[in-house]
Amino acid sequence: MSKRKKIKDVPRIKKEKMRQLICDFFNENPGHPYNYKQVSRAVNAKNDPQKIMISQILAELAAELYLTEVDPGRYKYDVSQKIREGVFERRSNGKNHVIPNDGGDPILVSDEKSLRAMSGDKVHYILCRKRRKGGDTEAEIVEITERVPQTFVGTLDVKSQYAFLLTENRSLGNDIFIPLDKLKGGKTGEKALVSITEWPESAKNPYGEVIAVLGKAGNNDTEMHAILAEFGLPYTYPKNVERAADKISDILTEEDLKDREDFRGITTFTIDPRDAKDFDDALSIRQLDNGNWEVGVHIADVTHYVTPGSVIDKEAYKRATSVYLVDRTIPMLPERLCNQICSLRPDEDKLCFSAIFELNEKSEVQHSHITRTVIRSDRRFTYEEAQEIIESGRGDYSSEILKLNDLAQKLRERRFSEGSINFDRHEVKFEIDENGRPLSVYFKVSKEANKLVEEFMLLANRTVAESVGKVDGNRTAKAFVYRVHDLPDPEKMNTMATFIRRFGYTLRTEGTKGQISRSINSLLDNIQNKPEENLIETVAIRTMAKATYSTKNIGHYGLAFDYYTHFTSPIRRYPDMMVHRLLEKYMAGGRSVNAKNLESACKHSSEMELVAANAERASIKYKQAEFLSERLGQEYDGVISGVTEWGLYVEINENKCEGLVPIRDLDDDYYEFDEKNYCVTGRSSHRVYRLGDPIRIQIARVDMEKKQVDFALIKTK
Repeated sequence: MSKRKKIKDVPRIKKEKMRQLICDFFNENPGHPYNYKQVSRAVNAKNDPQKIMISQILAELAAELYLTEVDPGRYKYDVSQKIREGVFERRSNGKNHVIPNDGGDPILVSDEKSLRAMSGDKVHYILCRKRRKGGDTEAEIVEITERVPQTFVGTLDVKSQYAFLLTENRSLGNDIFIPLDKLKGGKTGEKALVSITEWPESAKNPYGEVIAVLGKAGNNDTEMHAILAEFGLPYTYPKNVERAADKISDILTEEDLKDREDFRGITTFTIDPRDAKDFDDALSIRQLDNGNWEVGVHIADVTHYVTPGSVIDKEAYKRATSVYLVDRTIPMLPERLCNQICSLRPDEDKLCFSAIFELNEKSEVQHSHITRTVIRSDRRFTYEEAQEIIESGRGDYSSEILKLNDLAQKLRERRFSEGSINFDRHEVKFEIDENGRPLSVYFKVSKEANKLVEEFMLLANRTVAESVGKVDGNRTAKAFVYRVHDLPDPEKMNTMATFIRRFGYTLRTEGTKGQISRSINSLLDNIQNKPEENLIETVAIRTMAKATYSTKNIGHYGLAFDYYTHFTSPIRRYPDMMVHRLLEKYMAGGRSVNAKNLESACKHSSEMELVAANAERASIKYKQAEFLSERLGQEYDGVISGVTEWGLYVEINENKCEGLVPIRDLDDDYYEFDEKNYCVTGRSSHRVYRLGDPIRIQIARVDMEKKQVDFALIKTK
């Protein structure tokens, strides 16, 4: 038997600490069996209660597969028990998980086996025996290898000798204790951003310190800043970056114009939302001598002004995207660049990176090239103005807009015939007053003017991707940034097909990519203007894979493009800036960049895009809750948009606001959740509430802190 390592005397010790000492002992003496007496001596257990505790812990560790009982009462560390790596995800309801690094489903981790790891922490874990037959596999965290800084947003509650941050974060079920000298002047009722500094074993709550006081809870600016802080997004722009932008000249020199194609004499205009300030794309059009049409897609040449590694570039990379909350834009670039120097404002000479197309009357591309240009926009149109010209045939540059619309419709028709999926959802918008309070809800509908711009942006993005990725023969394409979209998961497709069948629709789930996409398009056409339209579109979108950025080109399933990238919005997306720089390098004959480094930048951009989208959704949820808070007691027709074990989510038909009918409020029966069939069923009455059912509700409660709305069910006879 090997020499055992003794551990210092521990006369009084809690079970959790004793368990750790025993695990440490077996880890340091792997492969050798010990009974409870030998283990007791090793950890210096002196009294009978401690020895009884050790005997119990040994049995528990064997039940969890951490130890192996080689013969009755003798245990050894199971060297075959694999230590695995993963990322921890904490949940306020105690249902924590570890996400395996090597793929696979999340694995449940109980609080007592979490080592108080926090979301995002990198951990080592082992698998445990299931607690019950048929239960989920569980894991135990054995080491936290890398801690991630943890910040939380909440409301301060300040007492005479201490303070707490009251959080509503789904990843933390405990309020955060804050010593008074760590408050930064915060007062009760103010929102604050707090960093966790430690979580002692003996403490129920983690300890923290205030990083920033955001303002009085309920104030619009405070709440929007709180949403940004919650997702780790900046709500102010660094002064040193703004100062760097202020030093950039807006005067074009001969050197700036060198080697650029001059489009200043060709009809050019921008078409953008009414409230847009950054115009990063423009269209030019003229008829050629052969009767074909030359269409230029001109994109702001941001990378002419933003050099790699500069303070502006580093800040843009970190942000990766502009963020669009309900009432404000948090830009990726300093205002001087995005709203002035790079914005393609009318009657100003501007530098662009352009994709130039020669199209025939059938909108077939006869020739294209990508080049740097100088343009001068003749007119700034809003989408509404361009739409009025399309509908009336009259207005400034009406012949040019009508021709572009004709060409765009033919491009669009061909794109759908080749398998592109027609997701055309209504976007929820708010009319808000000067204090940010929502007055009404309306829906942004995509009309011909929007689709006109969209088609030419898609054509430019596709052409740019093909110019680098599509190579002849056995040549290897140079490393590039692609916008990729994988095929939908077959299991999710089958689930969706089952769900829509109850509405009388069918969906093809097997066959070629084209056959499946045409079946999806047929479904989307058939549900137009039906009560279930928004619900089925939501389910369909959830069935699709998420589009991401990658150097590994797998094509874009949703658009049915073999090659696709993002080239057309460098003012608001960092990947477009990367694409511009790669184009410049490769057009000059440069060698391929390092694909590994480029993939890392793609991954970062994809992650930040998701964070920004979640923040945008949170701001919408907050405004929806605020809107409904002034309508308590009012009744609305809606549709069941989600079914869970805790209740029914209902989307109001009139304004698309969503709320919850808690399962506890369905008090006429005991309702059981049927996950497979998206419904809850009354045990006695057999009454069924199913996903997609029409329902009438009353606004019952609104919790602004949680951004949560509760509905009461109005029962019909």
